[in-house]
Amino acid sequence: MPDFVKVAAVNEIAAGEAKRVEVGGERVALFNVAGEFYAISDVCSHAEASLSEGFVEEDVVECPLHGARFNVRTGKNLSLPALFPVARYEVRLSGEDILVAPRER
Repeated sequence: MPDFVKVAAVNEIAAGEAKRVEVGGERVALFNVAGEFYAISDVCSHAEASLSEGFVEEDVVECPLHGARFNVRTGKNLSLPALFPVARYEVRLSGEDILVAPRER
């Protein structure tokens, strides 16, 4: 069972917004989709731009650099120029705290 790490409080991320956090030494983008929280790698698989700085619409984030789109629930790449998905992280809530599990290496 992975050790979850507190990365933010629920009230820090409004619906439709993202926040960059660090988990296990990795940059992670944390998203609030209608009150549900999801975490994927903050590093675009195309050109390493920060996905937490991208445009978020429902459960899709658009990379601010070249417009690649990713599903924030799964990390799946949805459009070019990204050819590969990004890592997804498990998220849990504990009261008002948002916890994320580091990826297994």
